[in-house]
Amino acid sequence: MIITQRTTIHFEKYPDIVTVRDLMSMLNICKSTAYSLLKDQQIKNGRIGRKYIIPKQSVIDFVSENVR
Repeated sequence: MIITQRTTIHFEKYPDIVTVRDLMSMLNICKSTAYSLLKDQQIKNGRIGRKYIIPKQSVIDFVSENVR
C-alpha cells in the first residue's frame, strides 16, 4: 500500500492518459522495453490506429504488482 501511495505521488505530474514517451520517463526505460511491455499487455493499454492509449492507473498497477 505504501508503494502505491508513493507511486501515485511520483506520477502525479502525468496526465490520466500517458504516451509511450511518458511511460519511458515514468519507468526510466528505453523505447524497446516500453513497446515490449505494451505489446505483451503487461501494462494494460488500448490503441487508436497506431497510437497507444495508456491509462496512468495501468502504469501504477504494473509498478505495484512488480515491486518486491
